[in-house]
Amino acid sequence: MIKIPNEVKNSQKYIFAIKVVETLRKKSHDAFFVGGAVRDMLLGLVPKEFDINTSATPDEIKHLFPVTKLVGQKFGVTLIVDRNMFIEVATFREESGYSDKRRPDTVLYTSNVTNDIKRRDFTINGLLYDPLTGSVIDHCDGLKDIQDKVLRTIGEPRERLTEDYLRILRGIRFANHLSFSIHKDTELAMRLKVKNIKEISIERIRDEITSILSGNRPGDGLKLLDNFGVLKEVIPELIEMKGVQQPPDFHPEGDVFVHTCLALDMLKDEKEKGVELLYGTLFHDIGKPDTYTVTDRIRFNRHEYVGAIKAQKICKRLKFSKKQTELICSLVKEHMKFGNIKDMKLSTFKKFVSMDSFNQHLRLHKADCLASHGDLSLLEFTQNKIIEIQSEPKLPQPLINGNDLLSIGLKPGPSFKEILAKVFDEQLEGNIKNKQEGMILVRKILKIE
Repeated sequence: MIKIPNEVKNSQKYIFAIKVVETLRKKSHDAFFVGGAVRDMLLGLVPKEFDINTSATPDEIKHLFPVTKLVGQKFGVTLIVDRNMFIEVATFREESGYSDKRRPDTVLYTSNVTNDIKRRDFTINGLLYDPLTGSVIDHCDGLKDIQDKVLRTIGEPRERLTEDYLRILRGIRFANHLSFSIHKDTELAMRLKVKNIKEISIERIRDEITSILSGNRPGDGLKLLDNFGVLKEVIPELIEMKGVQQPPDFHPEGDVFVHTCLALDMLKDEKEKGVELLYGTLFHDIGKPDTYTVTDRIRFNRHEYVGAIKAQKICKRLKFSKKQTELICSLVKEHMKFGNIKDMKLSTFKKFVSMDSFNQHLRLHKADCLASHGDLSLLEFTQNKIIEIQSEPKLPQPLINGNDLLSIGLKPGPSFKEILAKVFDEQLEGNIKNKQEGMILVRKILKIE
């Protein structure tokens, strides 16, 4: 029996899922909750989804519900839709042949739920739950593995992983998120097969790594990715950070890799941290191995600029969108500016805090500090300064533009940008208040009487 918390019992999704099971049962079809929802409820967690397995075929399902959508005819997957909700219902099936290392070549519907369970990845995901009787049905010793906190494949590990190499990353994710150990046979197979993950699409790999880093133990997740050889195959630049020592006065925590793991951990309580912040944090010091020098102390001069270039190459490899790549690289490139925040001219400060997604830069800076020296004084200074000037527009319209320069006979060229920037800085500093004062400054710069 599973003790269902009231938060789950009273949720519309749970109530809807039970109605789907009841409707299928009334027509003499087997129907159960399956997979992650059962696992999570047994662990006292709140499931995100309630997937259902049934003996009914997609055609039979279609005639039982008002609104359905077939999302995988070959795989027998149907969505039951009700207003703004949907439940995924899969027909019992057997599979064979995985020539693309992702999808089965042959799928056959079956009335035998045991055969359906055998095709699944890990025992903890192979449990069934009957919501009408409250009983858990276990055909793969999943209950024992949940009790023992062990991750183990259903059946022969190498066979299961060869069917879809993404299961290696899924195994790391489950072990990390649930704090489970990995069964020795499953672990050995994962290590033997990790080189094959390149056979699956980089988008699937990227999304699974993102899921690992989005959990409540991202630092340990990154270490597992390294330990199992995933980083070596996908993002070898991250391994270069291991063993790169840092000045202990600023980084008592250890080398650059350790610092990065801790910085990721500092994001775990952030709500809606987003992909860009995750990868901006992951890559923020990736330029340090290339810029390591020892003078009066260990230094990494301009590592943020070197890191931004490396981050851009990695983002391209991982097929991030142009917009995502721009923000990730901006987070890397700008993260050291906080060190000079107190000495910035007002105009420079206003430009800095007016950057797109500046809140993400603040959050990275906070994580960076908490993962090292722990001093948040620059963060507090920045936040207080923003409050001081919040009544002003972040970046007012420039008083002087290119047309004004043309009007006094200046020809377009590199000097245009320099003059406009100087005038705009003085405007932001409050030294010029109108166009007339701006043009006086222009003439002074050009030494025009």
